[in-house]
Amino acid sequence: MTEPVQLPQAAPPNAETPLCVDLDGTLVKSDTMLDAALLLLRQQPLTLPQWPGWLRKGRAAFKRELTGRAAIDVEHLPYNQPLLQYLREEHARGRRIVLATAADQAFADRVAAHVGVFDSVLASDGHHNLAGGNKLRAFQQRFPDGFTYIGNAMPDRALLQASQTPMTANPHRRLRAALRSDGTAIHREFLERKSRPRVLLKAIRLHQWAKNVLVFVPALLSHDLSLRSLLVSLLAFLSLSFCASATYLINDLLDLDADRRHPRKRNRPFAAGDLSPMTGIGVVVEFFTISLVLALLVPRLFAALPGPLGMYAQLGAPHHFLIWLALYTLTTLLYSFVLKRITLVDVLVLSGLYTLRILAGAAACGIMISAWLGAFSVFFFLSLAYVKRFAELNLLVARGRTEASGRGYLTGDMEQLRSFGTASGFASVIVLTMYVSNLDAAHLYRHTSRLWLLIPVLLLWISRVWLLASRGELHEDPVVYAITDRRSWLLGGICAVIVWAAL
Repeated sequence: MTEPVQLPQAAPPNAETPLCVDLDGTLVKSDTMLDAALLLLRQQPLTLPQWPGWLRKGRAAFKRELTGRAAIDVEHLPYNQPLLQYLREEHARGRRIVLATAADQAFADRVAAHVGVFDSVLASDGHHNLAGGNKLRAFQQRFPDGFTYIGNAMPDRALLQASQTPMTANPHRRLRAALRSDGTAIHREFLERKSRPRVLLKAIRLHQWAKNVLVFVPALLSHDLSLRSLLVSLLAFLSLSFCASATYLINDLLDLDADRRHPRKRNRPFAAGDLSPMTGIGVVVEFFTISLVLALLVPRLFAALPGPLGMYAQLGAPHHFLIWLALYTLTTLLYSFVLKRITLVDVLVLSGLYTLRILAGAAACGIMISAWLGAFSVFFFLSLAYVKRFAELNLLVARGRTEASGRGYLTGDMEQLRSFGTASGFASVIVLTMYVSNLDAAHLYRHTSRLWLLIPVLLLWISRVWLLASRGELHEDPVVYAITDRRSWLLGGICAVIVWAAL
């Protein structure tokens, strides 16, 4: 967080001059109209065809429809804390402070009531959009002796020029350049924003790309370490990863309001107001495009490199990986919009997405996965999905809540989820045991008896994950835990040595 920057070019503010403060991008770091649109899209997606009709009535009418139908939680908006502190100080001195915004009046009133420092509110009324020239004319009529204004974007340019002691909060680069060109001296800036590349990297969740390493599993378990299989798997990995990041961004945009009420998720870039939803939408389009291009290159690379045709020759489908990618995208979006709110269905979908990654990797390499691998992955990843939900409920217990927002789970369900999850985890161990004792393993391993050592290692890891979850010591996402936990890395290394010794 950056402290307010003092710029001594202008005179100190006059305590008698009304202090007018913009809302979007100034008092709060987000655009509340976009927030309302995303919330309405999440809660009432069937209203989307009506939006063009609302917009034809004007921006003021459009804002009234959005904010009237989507109740944004004003308590958890990403307020600019340095500016908020300054307003509280000025309010304590007895200065008249006005919230002046193009947002709808009813919504602006709610914000003003929550913040508690504003003497009056000027806002759009459903017919007139209080922005730019309209806002300036309203100021000139209401404050003929002058005013002080705090804004952040190009529509505020004329208002800052007319302000007695202009101030900005997280100003856009274009506004800064325009004000310098105008010779407008800024009295004070209230900065609270993070590096854009840094927040973008956080938003795309690079650490979650680790899940897509599963596309290499079919080639590794079939002992196909040819250059073709490795390169094709790498392309599939990158294609799935860009696609996954795009869907994560969509999920975060749609969960904006709910994330702001979450103790950890409120720090996500969109929820915290550090990244604009418009930027996020642009990145989503770019990432989906990159993912599609890479997916189209997979069969071309497969055909260009030497090796057996495998599944592609059998099925005659050179774009089979693209089908799995499309299924992954569709399932993930359905999960974000609907399925994540259906109790138990959500965990089945999560576990299925892990298995789908393995199937996509097999399609990319022209390999048919065994029924053993399919059964193991279903039970193993179902256990991880259950432990994710269990950890979330454990966090709610610590916060004194009883229900997971938008999920359908109650804290009273924890014991049942623990039962489901541990049973699924141990079922995956049973599948592995049956595979080791089956003749199928003998076709790939000369010393199948050594694979029995995998059983206690897997039992130890699964048991430890659930023990930590029961203690409330597990990160909500078990994948993040596995990536960052040293003991998990050690156990993974032991498994690799066991498999190598069995070859």
